[in-house]
Amino acid sequence: MNKTNLVSVVAERSGMTKKDTERVINAAIDAITEALVHREKVQLSGFGTFAAKYRKERVGRNPRTREQTQVPAAWVPTFSASKALKENVDR
Repeated sequence: MNKTNLVSVVAERSGMTKKDTERVINAAIDAITEALVHREKVQLSGFGTFAAKYRKERVGRNPRTREQTQVPAAWVPTFSASKALKENVDR
């Protein structure tokens, strides 16, 4: 499912227009992104938790050439699924 499909499904289920639904989805994504930029967690009960995690600098290896290279430190987004989501997916 891509964003266009998501907008269509949510619009149909909510009774909102696709245009309004897309605005709501974009606003939610923007809010989550902004929270992660500020290193805040976003917990959605029954769905999961978005967080920003710091990865230290490390030595990586190119699988084709086996050449070692430095991978710089970075903040990366993570997602941890809730127990309810995991159980629903595992049906």
